[in-house]
Amino acid sequence: MSTQCEITAKQAAGASMGLFERYLTVWVLLCIVVGIALGSLFPDLLQAIGNLEVAKVNLPIAALIWLMIIPMLLKIDFGSMREVGQHWKGIGVTLFINWLVKPFSMALLGWLFIRMLFADWLPADQLDSYIAGLILLAAAPCTAMVFVWSNLSKGDANFTLSQVALNDTIMIFAFAPLVGLLLGISAISVPWDTLFLSVLIYIVIPVALSQVLRQVLLAKGKLEATLQTLQPVSLAALLVTLVLLFGFQGQQVLAQPLIILLLAIPILIQVYFNSMLSYWLNRQFRVAHCVAAPSALIGASNFFELAVATAIALFGFNSGAALATVVGVLVEVPVMLSVVAIVNRTRGWYEAGLTGK
Repeated sequence: MSTQCEITAKQAAGASMGLFERYLTVWVLLCIVVGIALGSLFPDLLQAIGNLEVAKVNLPIAALIWLMIIPMLLKIDFGSMREVGQHWKGIGVTLFINWLVKPFSMALLGWLFIRMLFADWLPADQLDSYIAGLILLAAAPCTAMVFVWSNLSKGDANFTLSQVALNDTIMIFAFAPLVGLLLGISAISVPWDTLFLSVLIYIVIPVALSQVLRQVLLAKGKLEATLQTLQPVSLAALLVTLVLLFGFQGQQVLAQPLIILLLAIPILIQVYFNSMLSYWLNRQFRVAHCVAAPSALIGASNFFELAVATAIALFGFNSGAALATVVGVLVEVPVMLSVVAIVNRTRGWYEAGLTGK
């Protein structure tokens, strides 16, 4: 093991997931049950919530998304991007995967599975919407949970922080054009005004606010305490959003429960493909394992909070796009934990390649 990785391993010792993060899949499943029940018992209430819109932005969902996103963005120090040069190989691999491979591979998998292989088992009028949801899911790299994955894989904290900060900066400018391009390639109508409004509301403004708030809290020495307080609020907001989504999607899920399984298949394939491609490329460039591991995890995971919000804004609560992004939330924890296990168990193989053994 390199000296760099030995230091990182000591820093990461004892890192663990909290109760909510570890059992996120269980909470999501409970939200599915609760949401479907509420949608069946109180359809008028759910419809009233869905109608609370201004300029195609659902106000309750916008508030919930902000509660999810801002605590995550508070963790990010954009000043850490000055350290990008120290890990330029790992940074380069991750950027290549995040922006030039993952979105396009997901668009291809969506077309192959949704429009071709699974078309007969899915509602015909939602096929394009499902593909759009998968594209939205893959177009934004993970911001928050990746810190957990990095700790569990004994990843270099400085690399992870600088990579996430760089990805968030790129996302401000590249998310809307990339989504528009891929939706266009998939022959899906692009509501550009709504897409740019979504970027403004769910990326630009939260990033700006979080950085101002971060500086204030740092000056007062209250950043860590605030993050600990806001973390359960962020996760609770995610769960409430899922309850509302399944309140609207409940009848469709009950009618065709196979939909969730079919949507999960291309998501799982793209996660393993992109993570292993990133891991292998880092090994080819002889990058230290404590950088390659989080690189693989950042390359595979998704900013599902942004994907859910944008899907709702572009296509609505009842859309296949919203459901597809929620499936991404459902599989996020178990599949990413499996990737963590893979990179941890193959550390010996990886480092043997670096020394030429």
